[in-house]
Amino acid sequence: MTLETRLTFVAIYALWNVVVFCVYAYDKQAAREGAWRVREDTLILLAIALGGIGAFACQKWLRHKTKKGVFPVLLPVMAMLQGLLALFTALFPSTALDALGHVLRVVGIA
Repeated sequence: MTLETRLTFVAIYALWNVVVFCVYAYDKQAAREGAWRVREDTLILLAIALGGIGAFACQKWLRHKTKKGVFPVLLPVMAMLQGLLALFTALFPSTALDALGHVLRVVGIA
């Protein structure tokens, strides 16, 4: 895997986490204003779908979802696991791609 490809993956991952951060920030603002909120299952899905770092950052910086439901446990765990996954992928990109290909074959996508 070339350096350019690695940097592209990092940029996409970072952008996705910025989007997740913004969704959580929007939900925090909607909570303050009494407006329509983002569903909790959507917030959970965003955190699980590789947005854990953005969700956890919003939880810490804006003090959002610090006590309710599964969020106090889920967000730090997702951030830690996804951070380790990103580090593993950065250090061993060919192994990570081989593992991803295997998972996709097992699931029947590839």
